[in-house]
Amino acid sequence: MVKFKENTMKSITQILTKPNPLIANSLLQNLFSRSHPKHSSSSTSIRSISSSSSAYNYTQLESVPKESVDCVVIGAGVVGIAVARELSLKHGREVLVVESGPTFGTGTSSRNSEVIHAGIYYPFNSLKALFCVRGRKLLYRYCKEHEIPHEQMGKLIVATRSSEIPKLDALLNRGIENGVDGLRLMEGYEAMKLEPELHCVKALLSPASGIIDTHSLMLSLVGEAESHGTTFSYNASVIGGHREGNKIQLHISESSALKSWGASSPLHPELILNPKLVVNSAGLSAPSLARRFCGLDSGVIPTPYYARGCYFTLSNVKTPLFHHLIYPMPEDGGLGVHVTLDLNGQVKFGPDVEWIDCIDDISSFLNLFDYSVCKDRSKRFYPEIRKYYPNLKDGSLEPGYSGIRPKVSGPKQVPADFLVQGEDIHGITGLVNLFGIESPGLTASMAIAEYVAAKLITN
Repeated sequence: MVKFKENTMKSITQILTKPNPLIANSLLQNLFSRSHPKHSSSSTSIRSISSSSSAYNYTQLESVPKESVDCVVIGAGVVGIAVARELSLKHGREVLVVESGPTFGTGTSSRNSEVIHAGIYYPFNSLKALFCVRGRKLLYRYCKEHEIPHEQMGKLIVATRSSEIPKLDALLNRGIENGVDGLRLMEGYEAMKLEPELHCVKALLSPASGIIDTHSLMLSLVGEAESHGTTFSYNASVIGGHREGNKIQLHISESSALKSWGASSPLHPELILNPKLVVNSAGLSAPSLARRFCGLDSGVIPTPYYARGCYFTLSNVKTPLFHHLIYPMPEDGGLGVHVTLDLNGQVKFGPDVEWIDCIDDISSFLNLFDYSVCKDRSKRFYPEIRKYYPNLKDGSLEPGYSGIRPKVSGPKQVPADFLVQGEDIHGITGLVNLFGIESPGLTASMAIAEYVAAKLITN
């Protein structure tokens, strides 16, 4: 492990001392300060001097410094972190995590409902179903062993009118088929005894569902990964790559250089990494990044879709209104505007579904999506929430936050499964692309990590 870090440091030192020794010395003194303050012992930073574009001049690449590494994970969201931990802890690999943001978990991983899903909604034998059920068990076990704040409070999926009861029955059957234990249909009056503020005609109780402190989970996973030799490089962006033989080489630039890029000059990498294994876990930007891997068949890369979801919090409530998660029937693009509780008892409603346009590649690499929450959007929330919570008062919803789902199926399309593409799909040895890792990605993260590691190590 030490040799890997020394080699990486040597390469970065050489790059930095060429343009400006004073800058190099200053940056080298702070190489480890780019990580989260609680886990800063092994993080590095890559300085970029120039910018780039999707088309690369291979003669120009000859002058770019190159570094051979073992494994690279692109993206420090919960899935990327889990993969890095799995590779380093379970398989003894030397892992470098390259993250464009200033720390871990700044994208989808920190902008979700923080729910541990049971595995009810997903088609039998799909990756979402398999990874959710397996991941839930791994996640609860991990939380108990590492004292991660969580609560297995259970969920009620509710039918608010008789026409929805067949859908509820179908969810029960699907959940049983997927191996979810403890599911039980309840009459409306039974559910309303459990939750006096609730209105429904029938409900499906899922005792296995719960909530988790996602930041604490990621912090723990990062700490474990680092303690087993993983290096986290923040404020560094993978801006593309090219095929060399049957391997992919990655083009790296510092994120700050991308922010000042004027689009008139070509993007040019400051460093090229030559890894044995690569996991593209870039979340929202994973498809855009894959299209910048020259030599990768673009025909296997799915079209990305983006669905923003807003959350509103319930104000002026001193005691918790609900003790279970409350979910309506699923809707196109999501699971409906549901009731989620955090570990402090705060009630929040969301997310809704708003299909948004894609943004340019560089903006997606830097996570420059619009995460604003318009207060007027609450007008759409009130009628949806009142279907199951009729006592919701006007003016009681306050804007919370928003997140964006990285989808590979669009409006009115059949919901797509997770896409985990290895050499058998694209033909490049040691590369795994993760596409469409939306919900239940958090719940499934440790199971995805198991699967990806096995896929890479086996091959």
